Amino acid sequence: MPIAVDIDVMLARRKLSVGELAERVGITPANLAVLKNGRAKAVRFSTLAALCEVLECQPGDLLRWEPEEDARHEEREPAATGAGAEKDGTPAP
Repeated sequence: MPIAVDIDVMLARRKLSVGELAERVGITPANLAVLKNGRAKAVRFSTLAALCEVLECQPGDLLRWEPEEDARHEEREPAATGAGAEKDGTPAP
């Protein structure tokens, strides 16, 4: 997934354990671990806000976008320019 989670960085900076952060935020340590390890499919804004409040940081300190590895090296073909367009971009007769 192209969203990287840096909660562990902020935990180290604030000298907090996962259990202590989970308790202060109001979520289970297991759910915090899912989020921290990048396995979460979503995060509620209320949870993100609570994390930011406890860690005294901004959402961008916890989440960042990284392009996927295969997307960086993928060659792209030029887009066709119409319903009857050929591969080289010129319309078919």
